[in-house]
Amino acid sequence: MKNRLLVFALLCFAFSGCRTYENCKSKDGPWSFRVPERPSYEDTTQWYSHNQNAQVDIFYIASTETGDYKRGRHTYHNADTYADSLRLPILGEMQGVDVLLSGNLNYYSPYYRQCSLQTYTKDKFVTKRMPVAIQDVKDAFRYYIIHINQGRPFILAGFSQGAMIVLELLKEMDDDTYRRMVAAYAIGVSIPEETLAQCPRIVPARGASDCGVTICYNSARDADCALWDKKSAVAINPVNWRTDATYAVLITEPTPLVPINEQQKDTMIVHLDVESSLLFVEGYKATDYVLPLIGREGNYHSREIWLYRDALRNNMALRAAEFLKKREND
Repeated sequence: MKNRLLVFALLCFAFSGCRTYENCKSKDGPWSFRVPERPSYEDTTQWYSHNQNAQVDIFYIASTETGDYKRGRHTYHNADTYADSLRLPILGEMQGVDVLLSGNLNYYSPYYRQCSLQTYTKDKFVTKRMPVAIQDVKDAFRYYIIHINQGRPFILAGFSQGAMIVLELLKEMDDDTYRRMVAAYAIGVSIPEETLAQCPRIVPARGASDCGVTICYNSARDADCALWDKKSAVAINPVNWRTDATYAVLITEPTPLVPINEQQKDTMIVHLDVESSLLFVEGYKATDYVLPLIGREGNYHSREIWLYRDALRNNMALRAAEFLKKREND
């Protein structure tokens, strides 16, 4: 388990041999770029799955575990889901989140041609490269609903780049699918007012047990450490599940980079700053890891799952139980 969590925490920039490639062309401009082979979700190697014969699933979308890499004279900005060296860090996150969050729930996570970390240094890169990643996950989610889910309630979850894609899935989700969604956890992303207004499926969570809602938060030392330019219209404190400024105490190991038995716990005070919609964390001493390229000191983006892992796991179980109870009573 320790090795799994260590892999989950590390960003790995890997190089590998190639399979086949395709050109990706924009509908809105003259540019084109080369991307790896499209994953086929009929292929079981394109999934990490943990079926526990539970009544509820988690569909998890991994965060950015890929850096730019070269194949010959070309530089690629989207992961090759068939290359072992590029799959390894993604697998590490999938396994780590399974261990941390799934509890007794079924867990399914697709490999996808996620954008490299370098993509997020410029908005124009995101505009070009993100549609490849989004389309892959849309394909995977469609395959999951038709061939894997078998009508069970599900939790939709994603972190960082994965959370961005959670929002894209919510924008296009049909009525029948939405009725089976226990909740959506869009962790470490901003959901601005315009996105909220455009998507009726994004319903901000108001407490610990409401269903059909979206859970979102972003942790920082203060407002100057925000990672996103736009304030999020959806925010909740995952320690006390409040949407006001009520303070909560969080006592936990500060980092996944060191075995749990080799580190002391941090005692942190966590509250939601209503003005900025950021989760302010006081007393956090483990500032030893700042996200490369796009991170800043005092922003805890890289710890958004680790710090709140127990609260998240318990909350997913609670919402799943509430959903099943409500469905039984209807």
